Amino acid sequence: MPIAKTLIIQRHPAGKGGVILSSRGGLASQRHGRGVEHRRERLDLCALRGEEIGLTRALVGGLAMEFLKENWPRVRTRFAMLVLLGLVLFAPAAALAQTSLKIFTGGLLRPDLFRQIGEAYARANPEVSVEVETGGATPELQQRALATAISSKDATLDLVLIDVLRPPQWGAGQVIEPLDAFLGAERDATVARYLAPYRATMSVGGKVVALPISADVQMLYFRKDLLEKHGLSAPKTWDELKSSAQKVLEVEKTPALRGFEMSGAPVEATVCSYLTGLWGAGEEMTRSGKLTLDGEGAKKPFQLWGDMKTAKLLATNPAEVSTDRVRQDLQAGTLLFGSAWAYAFPRLQSDAGTLVKDKIGLARLPGFSPDHQVGCIGGWQVAVTAFSKNKPEAVKFARFLSSPETAKLLALQAGWLPVFEPLYADEEVLKAQPWFRDALPALQAGKLRPATPRYGEVSEIIRTNVSAFLAGTKNADAALTDMTKRLGVIFK
Repeated sequence: MPIAKTLIIQRHPAGKGGVILSSRGGLASQRHGRGVEHRRERLDLCALRGEEIGLTRALVGGLAMEFLKENWPRVRTRFAMLVLLGLVLFAPAAALAQTSLKIFTGGLLRPDLFRQIGEAYARANPEVSVEVETGGATPELQQRALATAISSKDATLDLVLIDVLRPPQWGAGQVIEPLDAFLGAERDATVARYLAPYRATMSVGGKVVALPISADVQMLYFRKDLLEKHGLSAPKTWDELKSSAQKVLEVEKTPALRGFEMSGAPVEATVCSYLTGLWGAGEEMTRSGKLTLDGEGAKKPFQLWGDMKTAKLLATNPAEVSTDRVRQDLQAGTLLFGSAWAYAFPRLQSDAGTLVKDKIGLARLPGFSPDHQVGCIGGWQVAVTAFSKNKPEAVKFARFLSSPETAKLLALQAGWLPVFEPLYADEEVLKAQPWFRDALPALQAGKLRPATPRYGEVSEIIRTNVSAFLAGTKNADAALTDMTKRLGVIFK
């Protein structure tokens, strides 16, 4: 309801019969008294004198009597009007039950954008305010702050952004709230609208515990200018990649140019370096919850890297290549092929000093056959904490965050891959991010790393053994034997 800009007070000239209060600007009139001649007095609310503003505040704060004793001679003629004014100005705000939601994003996930999103949500829902918590200036401080809030069951923390790998861990620890009861009859339709690989990331034990916000996938980055120059296309198999790399390097004779790079340091992305090779051989790490690394396909990633080392297609120190090193080497123009996440492409195009603007192409990672081109998926989801005191409102905000409208904003302003297929055909999105066309096939074919509450152990076992092989401190048999033995305890 609009608030009146002008109130008119009508009062009996002799003080009889009470007052008549009317308004202009939208509020209904309130009248008292009858049958006598009245004198009108106009008051512009924008020009209230200091004592009148003071009276209004005093009325709301419960200090009216003390104020009136001191100021009655100056304000008595407008007392009744100001009582109404105080109620008009302040009662609606008091009547609205304000819900304050806090969401933890960390500092690396564009908290500036999430603040904008929170402000937009609050404008549309004035009974709600949104606070974005980053937890500190460094990733270490942020994780510590989040761990503290979770372990203490901080009831002021309502929502968290989590990696797609985390629902099994957080769900098993009863840290995040199942959403089925809140989604109600819309549960299945809500799940079905996301890209197929992400539907499986939302649930634990058949219950929806998180809603996807953004997608990510490992893709093959390649120098399209050099492939076109030599009459080559993006490779679909590892044999094609090796052959193309050897041909280009032999003709170009550029000492700084290398054939292929992937993450090989003992970091999370190195888990995907192994899994994409395993999946590329048509194998799975687990079936029905049981470990299945006993086939020939489990050895193929090691054999591939060994062949590439022998052919001098890899860096001289592949065990030291971290996730962002691949992006850096692509950007410096020293890499023909690389396996990297989606975040790299916008930087290759727009970072200051990039040497490969408009020279990089994207494709699905190769397989050992064209039918098995699979990359690891990643991305972010929003979950409601199990100890939030504002679960219904938190779920509403979570649904807003995981909506196509929010996904489009994140695509346009941050270059984040959407989790909704129609946005990959959206003209506005494709104008801003034309590379999304090439990313979609990789996403549709992508797979999630093994879902288990003990994923931290799984990751450590795989990445340390892969890195040891690439460093030359373990051979393939020793690395695979250790992986099989230790992973078998988890997946049994």
